[in-house]
Amino acid sequence: MKSPVKNWNDVKFKNFIISLIRSGLRKFPNRSECLKEAKTQKKINESSGRLAQHYKCAKCKKDFPMTQVQVDHIEPVVDVKKGFVDWNTYIARMYCVIENLQVLCKPCHKIKSDKERKLR
Repeated sequence: MKSPVKNWNDVKFKNFIISLIRSGLRKFPNRSECLKEAKTQKKINESSGRLAQHYKCAKCKKDFPMTQVQVDHIEPVVDVKKGFVDWNTYIARMYCVIENLQVLCKPCHKIKSDKERKLR
Protein backbone atom coordinates (compact mmCIF):
# COMPACT_ATOMS: atom_id res chain seq x y z
CA MET A 1 0.00 0.00 0.00
CA LYS A 2 1.38 3.37 -1.02
CA SER A 3 1.59 6.00 1.70
CA PRO A 4 -0.57 9.06 1.06
CA VAL A 5 1.37 11.01 3.71
CA LYS A 6 4.09 13.24 2.31
CA ASN A 7 6.89 12.46 4.79
CA TRP A 8 6.01 8.81 5.53
CA ASN A 9 7.45 5.83 3.71
CA ASP A 10 5.23 2.85 2.86
CA VAL A 11 6.40 0.81 5.87
CA LYS A 12 5.56 3.59 8.31
CA PHE A 13 2.09 3.94 6.77
CA LYS A 14 1.49 0.16 6.92
CA ASN A 15 2.52 0.12 10.59
CA PHE A 16 0.15 3.01 11.28
CA ILE A 17 -2.78 1.10 9.70
CA ILE A 18 -1.89 -2.08 11.62
CA SER A 19 -1.84 -0.09 14.86
CA LEU A 20 -5.34 1.25 14.16
CA ILE A 21 -6.69 -2.21 13.35
CA ARG A 22 -5.13 -3.71 16.49
CA SER A 23 -6.45 -0.95 18.75
CA GLY A 24 -9.98 -1.67 17.54
CA LEU A 25 -9.70 -5.19 18.95
CA ARG A 26 -10.19 -3.76 22.46
CA LYS A 27 -13.86 -3.16 21.60
CA PHE A 28 -14.41 -6.46 19.73
CA PRO A 29 -17.21 -8.51 21.40
CA ASN A 30 -15.37 -11.85 21.02
CA ARG A 31 -12.40 -10.44 22.94
CA SER A 32 -14.69 -9.37 25.79
CA GLU A 33 -16.39 -12.77 25.77
CA CYS A 34 -13.01 -14.52 25.90
CA LEU A 35 -12.05 -12.50 28.98
CA LYS A 36 -15.43 -13.20 30.55
CA GLU A 37 -14.96 -16.95 30.08
CA ALA A 38 -11.49 -16.79 31.68
CA LYS A 39 -12.71 -14.96 34.81
CA THR A 40 -12.01 -16.74 38.05
CA GLN A 41 -12.57 -14.62 41.15
CA LYS A 42 -11.89 -11.29 42.75
CA LYS A 43 -8.95 -11.41 45.08
CA ILE A 44 -6.09 -9.26 46.26
CA ASN A 45 -3.70 -8.20 43.51
CA GLU A 46 -0.27 -8.91 45.00
CA SER A 47 1.39 -5.97 43.24
CA SER A 48 -1.17 -3.32 44.25
CA GLY A 49 -2.66 -4.77 47.41
CA ARG A 50 -6.15 -4.03 46.08
CA LEU A 51 -9.08 -6.27 45.26
CA ALA A 52 -9.06 -7.13 41.55
CA GLN A 53 -10.78 -9.48 39.13
CA HIS A 54 -8.48 -12.34 38.15
CA TYR A 55 -8.31 -14.42 34.98
CA LYS A 56 -6.96 -17.92 34.34
CA CYS A 57 -4.08 -18.25 31.89
CA ALA A 58 -4.89 -20.91 29.26
CA LYS A 59 -1.27 -22.12 29.27
CA CYS A 60 0.04 -22.18 32.87
CA LYS A 61 -3.46 -22.27 34.45
CA LYS A 62 -2.54 -19.68 37.10
CA ASP A 63 -4.70 -16.69 38.06
CA PHE A 64 -3.65 -13.16 37.15
CA PRO A 65 -5.21 -9.68 37.42
CA MET A 66 -6.29 -7.93 34.22
CA THR A 67 -3.07 -5.90 34.03
CA GLN A 68 -1.06 -9.11 33.72
CA VAL A 69 -3.03 -10.93 31.02
CA GLN A 70 -3.45 -10.55 27.27
CA VAL A 71 -5.99 -11.92 24.82
CA ASP A 72 -4.03 -14.01 22.33
CA HIS A 73 -4.88 -15.40 18.91
CA ILE A 74 -4.32 -19.15 19.01
CA GLU A 75 -3.65 -19.12 15.26
CA PRO A 76 -1.44 -16.06 14.70
CA VAL A 77 -2.82 -13.07 12.80
CA VAL A 78 0.25 -13.06 10.56
CA ASP A 79 0.89 -16.58 9.27
CA VAL A 80 4.27 -17.84 10.49
CA LYS A 81 5.03 -19.50 7.13
CA LYS A 82 3.49 -17.07 4.61
CA GLY A 83 3.92 -13.79 6.50
CA PHE A 84 1.60 -10.89 5.69
CA VAL A 85 -0.73 -12.03 2.89
CA ASP A 86 -3.12 -9.13 2.31
CA TRP A 87 -5.34 -6.72 4.26
CA ASN A 88 -8.50 -8.84 3.96
CA THR A 89 -6.71 -11.87 5.42
CA TYR A 90 -5.11 -9.78 8.16
CA ILE A 91 -8.47 -8.28 9.23
CA ALA A 92 -10.30 -11.63 9.05
CA ARG A 93 -7.64 -13.25 11.24
CA MET A 94 -7.56 -10.30 13.67
CA TYR A 95 -11.34 -10.24 14.16
CA CYS A 96 -11.84 -13.98 14.42
CA VAL A 97 -14.21 -16.44 16.05
CA ILE A 98 -13.98 -16.75 19.81
CA GLU A 99 -12.58 -20.29 19.51
CA ASN A 100 -9.37 -18.76 18.14
CA LEU A 101 -8.88 -16.53 21.19
CA GLN A 102 -7.38 -17.36 24.56
CA VAL A 103 -6.26 -15.49 27.66
CA LEU A 104 -2.56 -15.81 28.43
CA CYS A 105 -0.50 -14.27 31.20
CA LYS A 106 2.18 -11.91 29.92
CA PRO A 107 5.08 -14.37 30.48
CA CYS A 108 3.26 -17.19 28.59
CA HIS A 109 2.25 -14.76 25.83
CA LYS A 110 5.86 -13.60 25.43
CA ILE A 111 7.11 -17.19 25.09
CA LYS A 112 4.46 -17.99 22.46
CA SER A 113 5.09 -14.76 20.52
CA ASP A 114 8.87 -15.28 20.56
CA LYS A 115 8.44 -18.79 19.10
CA GLU A 116 6.19 -17.42 16.34
CA ARG A 117 8.67 -14.66 15.49
CA LYS A 118 11.50 -17.19 15.19
CA LEU A 119 9.40 -19.32 12.82
CA ARG A 120 8.76 -16.26 10.63
